[in-house]
Amino acid sequence: MPYLKKNLKSQPLAKKWDIKAQKCGLRHTVYSVSGDEYRGEWLDNKKHGKGTQIWIKDGAIYNGDWKFGKCDGYGTYSKRLPETNEYERQYCGEWKNGKKHGYGTYFYSNSSVYEGEWSEGKRSGRGRMHYDDGNIYEGEWMKDKQNGQGMIQYANNNRYEGSWKNGVKNGNGKFYYTDKGQLYEGIWVDGVAKCGTLIDFGRDEASAPPKYSVPKVHLVDTQLVLMETQSAHHK
Repeated sequence: MPYLKKNLKSQPLAKKWDIKAQKCGLRHTVYSVSGDEYRGEWLDNKKHGKGTQIWIKDGAIYNGDWKFGKCDGYGTYSKRLPETNEYERQYCGEWKNGKKHGYGTYFYSNSSVYEGEWSEGKRSGRGRMHYDDGNIYEGEWMKDKQNGQGMIQYANNNRYEGSWKNGVKNGNGKFYYTDKGQLYEGIWVDGVAKCGTLIDFGRDEASAPPKYSVPKVHLVDTQLVLMETQSAHHK
């Protein structure tokens, strides 16, 4: 019986070169087929340690820690501005498995800034958000939305302190109208105040107090009314 020699499929030349390179330890700039560049440390042919990656097509650059080929540790991610062709820092902080994770600061294109905790690339935990309109939120986040206990200070110095869910006011909260010298305390549902009490608060220091003060509540049991209303909204 004749012996048939098996036809071995030859490997692509680029793969042969890559195998021969055996990237491990500190290397000079390595260019990919797409034109992207990486300069830094390697381990078992993967980016590992300190290094800088430049993505030509995306106009982005990452400088920091790597672990088995992914951003992991502490690093800075910047984007190239089309007008000046210069890089502008976008995120500076901790990473895990290629995503923002831990504590870090993110600079938005509209001058808004978030500083706080992240989980798998999204704002989660405690953090502070400075909005471009002058509002400031500080409190708890979950999956990029205000969730839990938090306070928002508006540009006109009015503020809300209380519960949040899915990015809007939900639950018990207090709204301070510092310009009017009034305080509203009650229940919020999907960002709308449903039931509560309004009293004068710091009226003498207010910049634009109403002509007349808030009349006193004459209910026999104010707290009981609030509790019953709250129970109805939570059903």
